[in-house]
Amino acid sequence: MKLEKVEIENPDLKYQIIVGQGNFAIFTTDDLYSTLIKAVPGIKCAVAMNEAVPKLTRVTGNDEELKEIAAKNALKIGASHVFVIVTSNAFPMNVLNAIKSHPAVCNVFVGSANPIEIIVAETELGRAVLGAVDGTAVNRIENEEEKKERRELYQKLGYRLD
Repeated sequence: MKLEKVEIENPDLKYQIIVGQGNFAIFTTDDLYSTLIKAVPGIKCAVAMNEAVPKLTRVTGNDEELKEIAAKNALKIGASHVFVIVTSNAFPMNVLNAIKSHPAVCNVFVGSANPIEIIVAETELGRAVLGAVDGTAVNRIENEEEKKERRELYQKLGYRLD
C-alpha cells in the first residue's frame, strides 16, 4: 500500500471546496448540482465525481472555471466515487446539510477555502481517501481580543449569538 498527499488546487484560495464520497456517479453528479442550486439562489458551483467504471471523472456545473477546478482536483485524487464541489457565492455551511442528506452521499471529508490536502491510500485495487488536512496546524488558544473580533465578524455576516 502507498500513501500520497494530494494538494487541492484553489486559485488564490477564493473558492469554497467540498470533498466527499458517494456512489452511483452517473446519477449523483447531476443530482448534487441540482441540490446545490436549490439550496442557495445565485450560487456558482461545479460538481466533479469519479466513477469506478468506466474509470473517468464526470463533471457538471454553471461556471466553466469552477468546472475545470473541480474536475482537475477530482482526477488528481483519483479515488472512485469521490466528489469535489467548488462554489462561489456560498459557504460550505450554506450547503453541507443538503449535501450530507443526499441519499447517495456516504461521507463529507472537508468543506473549506483554506489550503487543503487530501490523504490518499493506493492499493492494487484502487485509491481511497483516508481524510483531509484543512488549513495549518494551530498553536495557541484565542485571547479575549480575538474572541471579540470573531464575534463581531460573526454578527457582521448576519448571524446572532443568543
